[in-house]
Amino acid sequence: MLVVGIDPGTAVTGYGVVRGGEGSRLAVGDYGCIRTEPDWPLHRRVQVIYRGILQIIKQAKPDAVAVEELFFNKNSKSAMAVGYSRGMALLASAEAGCPVFEYPPAVVKRAVTGQGRATKEQVQYMVRHLLGLPQPPSPDDVADALAVAICHLHSTLPTTAFICMT
Repeated sequence: MLVVGIDPGTAVTGYGVVRGGEGSRLAVGDYGCIRTEPDWPLHRRVQVIYRGILQIIKQAKPDAVAVEELFFNKNSKSAMAVGYSRGMALLASAEAGCPVFEYPPAVVKRAVTGQGRATKEQVQYMVRHLLGLPQPPSPDDVADALAVAICHLHSTLPTTAFICMT
């Protein structure tokens, strides 16, 4: 199963393509981020995010897209901005005809590290370990996107399907 994980954000939207299957190791494909400039008007920023995600999905041809749910904090303005980015991820997935699954941050962290309140560094470390990467994915938005993809694979495939890369 091939999954595109997305960590939505207005300035940086992380993405990661991960393959997993019964009896196989997790394998990372493409990963990176879509960046927008803070001085761009909102409509331009969401357009760049939408087009970037749509291109990633069309190129990867995943079985599913997994998106991190919105985490509400005290800053409602930033929550709204992230909501726009999430909307673009959902729209691009629908446009590409790809099923979408959404996971709260605590569920993603628990799936990757074993604890729902893991730090960004702990998530980066475990993503690196699980995918056999030479260094932790950076920025942390990329690690989070890979973690969302891993979370989806953990939730849909038998637990015996995952062998940690060492």
